Amino acid sequence: MSLTNENYKERLIDKKIKKYLEVFGAVSIEGPKWCGKTWSSLNQANSVIYMDDDENKTRAEIDVKSIFSHDKSELPQLIDEWNLAPNIWDATRRECDKTVDSGNYILTGSTTLPKKIQKEKIKHSGAGRIGIIKMSTMSLYESLDSSGKASIMDMYNGTQKSMPIEEVELKHLANLIVRGGWPRNIGVSDENIHIVPRGYIDSILRDDMIDDEDKKRDKDKMLMLLKSLARNESSIVSNNTILKDIGDFESKDPLSSTNTLADYLDVLNRLYLLENWSAYSDNYRSRERVGKAPKRHFTDPSLACALLNLNSDKLLRDFNTFGLLFEGLVARDIRIYMDYLNGTVHHFRDNVTGLEVDAILEFEDGEYAAVEIKLGFNKVEEAIENLQKFSDNATKKPKFMCVIVGKCSGIARDSKTGIYIVPITALKP
Repeated sequence: MSLTNENYKERLIDKKIKKYLEVFGAVSIEGPKWCGKTWSSLNQANSVIYMDDDENKTRAEIDVKSIFSHDKSELPQLIDEWNLAPNIWDATRRECDKTVDSGNYILTGSTTLPKKIQKEKIKHSGAGRIGIIKMSTMSLYESLDSSGKASIMDMYNGTQKSMPIEEVELKHLANLIVRGGWPRNIGVSDENIHIVPRGYIDSILRDDMIDDEDKKRDKDKMLMLLKSLARNESSIVSNNTILKDIGDFESKDPLSSTNTLADYLDVLNRLYLLENWSAYSDNYRSRERVGKAPKRHFTDPSLACALLNLNSDKLLRDFNTFGLLFEGLVARDIRIYMDYLNGTVHHFRDNVTGLEVDAILEFEDGEYAAVEIKLGFNKVEEAIENLQKFSDNATKKPKFMCVIVGKCSGIARDSKTGIYIVPITALKP
């Protein structure tokens, strides 16, 4: 019997949590604040203790053993925001060592601990006892904004059928980007969908960037960095480019130190706000030509909108920005879907020819797919040509290739190349 209410929306990660609880003594669910970690955990738990309650935190600091339930009817027990009392991690590992039973505890955390605190407070990785799952905001399939009529695995197996579907308006796509996948934002009226993402940014600048008393971070500098990252969403940019961007944006007191920039980026990564896609280089004829720089995405495209003060009307007047943020939306969804499928996502760039592929989906069995992302159907022919050039130079050919689009009236397969054309509002794992 779970602790969630009847309004709980099922998440793709639910199946993974259940599977991990059958294997490990405890499961740790990590991800950005407000993405639904607590509700998904409550859906599996039979009891809960919240560490953002001062009394519970004090108990954990004085006698950490006292917070654990050993009543089988109360297991799994959710320990929410365990990172507020870091000694809980090793204590959970010790509790797991006391029994051969699995599925006893669920830990949730919205930030990775700073390295200094990790070194002081955590002595064991938890390997073999605590399974780690990373969670994101909701995909369009989870929020019921995708019909699921196109499946990554159906494309993988070559069984995806072509069919007409209802074409969505650009205004609707823009709203989906501005709204984001925050569970509490699903169902909010269009005129209010910007409030939650902007509140998230305010929370970062007000509270979350200060997690170490020994380090005083500047709110204005962090905001400049966030705006630079937002302006470079879905792009491959070096730290030097970001430093220059910040310097051009605000010459008064830019992030002049590379070490300072690294520290600020580390904070954002520990808050699970950034996704750094590694470069894909396997199966390409000239590996020395392949770029190595990561491609940065915000964990949810609504954050970039909030930072740039964008709403759907502004996106409709700036198709270049609209396209980049649409790529961020698709990036979020395919990352969630590939995690569900136990795969990974990369990007590709040939430094000599400039050939790029927006996403490489790498599957558990070593097969991979090449994906291009285009907002409008008018760019599909260009995307197909690009994917074919990549395939021609690949020593091992992709299992399938696909163009994911925004505005499109059907799911199709190019008769000449076999490349799929799929609207994001029809995609599922």
